Amino acid sequence: MVKSFAFGLCGAVLATVAVAEAPVETGKLDGRTVTLHVQPFLNATELSTLRLVMTNRDALKVFVTNTKDFAALAMAPNEGFIRDGGLVESAKAVGGAPDAATAAADALASCDATRKKNGKPCVVVLEVGPTG
Repeated sequence: MVKSFAFGLCGAVLATVAVAEAPVETGKLDGRTVTLHVQPFLNATELSTLRLVMTNRDALKVFVTNTKDFAALAMAPNEGFIRDGGLVESAKAVGGAPDAATAAADALASCDATRKKNGKPCVVVLEVGPTG
């Protein structure tokens, strides 16, 4: 069962194209590969938080509990996920997915369902999956 949750770390086609154009950082930790799509809308706090997932076991556990699971985090470009000192409701992470495509699609759908309707479509900014 895929579980969806609001991204709580710290306390469609257009989306795929946007992700493909962003610079990528990749890390490996505990048998997991973590890919960060460095979107230009991410602020310094958001980037440092996402990079923490790539290097910290406890932060990584927010996304996945099973080494065979896939996870993804999506957010709306005009909303981000940490703004005005708090978490943004539309930023959505999905864990427990059977593959990367399902994780990304579910995170995007959940984010797009809660983002501001006059804003830009959500994009995937973080992906977690088994190494190799």
